Amino acid sequence: MNVLLDNLALFREGFLGTLSLTAVSAVLALVLGLVIAGFRVSPVPPLRIFGTLWVTVLRNTPLTLLFLVAFFVVPKVLFPGINSFVLAVCACGFYTSAFIAEAIRSGINTVPMGQAEAARAIGMSFTQTMRIVVLPQATRAVVPPLSSLLIALTKNTAIAGAFDNVDLFNIQKTLSNDGYDIAMIFVWITIGYLIITYAINGLFRLLENRLEVAR
Repeated sequence: MNVLLDNLALFREGFLGTLSLTAVSAVLALVLGLVIAGFRVSPVPPLRIFGTLWVTVLRNTPLTLLFLVAFFVVPKVLFPGINSFVLAVCACGFYTSAFIAEAIRSGINTVPMGQAEAARAIGMSFTQTMRIVVLPQATRAVVPPLSSLLIALTKNTAIAGAFDNVDLFNIQKTLSNDGYDIAMIFVWITIGYLIITYAINGLFRLLENRLEVAR
């Protein structure tokens, strides 16, 4: 308990850092994932090709490699002096968006094709069909995998601690250098991650229950 009480401010800073990375990366991943999923099922060939390339490349690239590209290539080639938090969010968000896109696409595939055909028959555009007819019906199938993906995102943010970001995993280096028991440090770090992941799980459980009632 001493390691927590003696360094409460540091733990709080690390917890808020992980929470911020998770929240902002999740928003980016969800927005990109939805867009890329739309590209994947689009009737426009260039968009389908772009969506397929996005998913294929990012799903098969190690997240650590994406961080290396984000921190050592992007600032030198594209955006010199860019904030390390933004780079970490982009790495985590882009990576997770590929998995979210596939989860959404799978949900879209559960909607009977006749629903989309009926929408087009009454003059709806592709965007209108997706927004009004398909996505609302696909949501129930998409929610459970999204919960798992965002929990995985929370744990993946630990890599950001090695790239000048203050998060839960990063503070263990400071505390271990100060001579605290490494086992107790990791116990409290684990509890911090569990609080965030259980909160995500709880929110999605509530969403699932609401959708079940609405069915």
